[in-house]
This record gives sequence, C-alpha cells and structure tokens, in this order.
Amino acid sequence: MISQFFVLSQRGDNIVLRDYRGEVQKGSTEIFFRKVKFWKEDGQEEAQAPPVFNVDGVNYFHVKIAGLLFVATTRVNVSPSLVLELLQRIARVIKDYLGVLSEESLRKNFVLVYELLDEIIDFGYVQSTSTEVLKSYIFNEPIMVDAARLTPLGPAAIFMQGSKRMPGTAVTKSVIANETPGKRREEIFVDIIEKISVTFSSSGYILTSEIDGTIQMKSYLTGSPEIRIALNEELNIGRGGRSIYDYRSSTGSGAVILDDCNFHESVRLDSFDIDRTLSLVSEILATFELEPGASGQTADFKEANKKIEWNLKKIIGGSEQTLRAKLTFSQEFHGNITKESGPVSMTFIIPMYNASGLQVKYLQIAKKSSTYNPYRWVRYVTQANSYVARL
Repeated sequence: MISQFFVLSQRGDNIVLRDYRGEVQKGSTEIFFRKVKFWKEDGQEEAQAPPVFNVDGVNYFHVKIAGLLFVATTRVNVSPSLVLELLQRIARVIKDYLGVLSEESLRKNFVLVYELLDEIIDFGYVQSTSTEVLKSYIFNEPIMVDAARLTPLGPAAIFMQGSKRMPGTAVTKSVIANETPGKRREEIFVDIIEKISVTFSSSGYILTSEIDGTIQMKSYLTGSPEIRIALNEELNIGRGGRSIYDYRSSTGSGAVILDDCNFHESVRLDSFDIDRTLSLVSEILATFELEPGASGQTADFKEANKKIEWNLKKIIGGSEQTLRAKLTFSQEFHGNITKESGPVSMTFIIPMYNASGLQVKYLQIAKKSSTYNPYRWVRYVTQANSYVARL
C-alpha cells in the first residue's frame, strides 16, 4: 500500500503526482529531492542516497530510469522490494504506452499517464501492471515523441556524439498507436465545468457562495450511437428542508447535493431517479469552445477605471502569492477612504478539479460492432465566476 506516487526530472521539477490516500503532507516532493541531492553519510561529504529511506515518519522509495526519478511514499511498513518492483513495472507500462520514456513524452501525454496510474493503483493498492490487461481500460491515444531527438543517457553517450543512428521502430512504438492514416478518429469529449461565486467580508467571513456548473459534450462519433453517462450514486437534487450547510447523508460522506438542475430536451431521464444515469444520442450534441487562460505574470494599474490587474500563469497548490501595492492620495487621508478602495476580484481556472464533487462514473457508447471502441475523454474544470473580497 502506497500513499503517493510522483515522477521528478533531474532538476527536481514535478512532472507527475498522484496522491492516493492523503496521508503524507504537502511538499513531500521537495523534501525528497533535497534529501537525495544533498545526501550525506558519516565521514562522507557527498554520497548516493539509498533506494529506501525514512524522513519524519514517511518512507520514500525511488528508482532512477531514463534520467527520471520514480518515487513512492507511504507511512506504513511495506516490503521495500515490492514497492521498488512496482516502480519498475509502472515505468515499463508507461514506456509501453508512450513508446518513449522521457520528460517530454510524459509532459505531452500527462492525461494518458494519469489514466494509467488510476487503473494500475486504486486507493494505494495495486490492481494490475499488465500492459495487455490495461488495454481494455485505456482510451486515450498517445502523442508520439521523436526518439531520434532524445539526448542519450549514460556513460556510453560520450562515444556516440555525431551519431544519427535511428532506433528500431518496434522499441519506440506505442502498444496502442495503431491508427490508420487518413481515417477519421472516433472520439467523444465530456467537460464538467464549474463556476464559483464567492463574496468575503472585510474580516474574512464568507457572505455568499454558490457553484454554477454545466456538463458539456463534443462528439466526433460516426452514426448516432446511444450514449449513457453515469453520475454519482449519492447525487441528491434539492435539500428537502435541510440546512444549506448540512451535506451529510445516511449512505456516507460522499454525497453531492444540488439545489436545482435542468437537462437538454434530448436527454432521456428514464433511469435517472434509479441509478443517476443519463442517456442521449450523439448527433444532437452542441459544440463549444474554451477560451485560453492568461499567460505570464504581470501587474499593471489601469488609469481609466482605477484598477490594479495582476495576472499569474500558474500557481502551485499549497503555495501563497502576495501582491503589494502602494496607494498615494492627492488629498488628506480621511476615514471613508477605505470604503472607496476595493473590492478585490479574482478570476482563475483550476483544471482536473471540481468543487462540488460531481463525477462521471462511466461513459458508455452503444457498440455498432465488436471492434467499435471510440476514445472517451472526461475533463473537470473549475472557474471563478464572481470571486470577491471586500476591503
């Protein structure tokens, strides 16, 4: 049983991170990398870190493959050889599906990698590490990386400078990259998009809060197959007179409560009250486009509307960002000046997360033949609709 799995580059950059149990504190990746990079033993200034070590009650297991650090953490006493073998097998499975195991291939195929990790390990327990078995559960297609551009790793690399020898295609070919050139790709996209509206008082208390969400689909399926979408089994519509803060249910703590919802006229709700399953036909789905997020990190004062705009491209989870702005008034300060300043509004996009906990349990498409197996994509996005803090 493991708590976390992550992959780090040689520079310590976090490429992949999956927290299965939430038992290990945040920042474990940085703790691990610092410990490995500056490992010291008695009488030695520099030494190589062992594959297994313990820091503050957390057991770290790691192997280095293709210049990448594959790491697992746990707080319980497990067999080191078992976990190290698991890391080797995970790396091999990822290599089988991506064709090439490198930092570039992992970054370009992070959706496929996370899908593999969710099928290989469930709540910290290993399910399967067989490439053939996993084929039945993996639906994402890899983005291939040119192996000829990869920098050779290892001591033998110094004898291969100037060499342009091409590796064998069987070695760098994905086990699922078998599309016929020119053939239309069968795939369907499902987006769960949630917009958060929150207003904070000057003392930090929440005055108003709400989530407005939609489920949007974009289909590239041929024909008109029936599509079935299963949502949370513990999905409740309306509160039945309960308090707005009472999110408990008799069946467990994983309930999702919606104040209200409505469906497109094409959605059939025959079994929705029984098992929370929606069915519809793909040819009537509407298309949509998502606007790209802000790039770079800048701060600018807009003279026209007297606003300070602060743009951040990315914020790492658990970190804190601070903007300091100095206000200079042309007249004498008075008590009401604070009422004229603010409020602070924030817009953001959080991928692969939704605040309500609403999930798509499965996405079924009626098969036209035994070989019909279209690709399915499900994405969760949380956006700020109105996120305001008063000063």
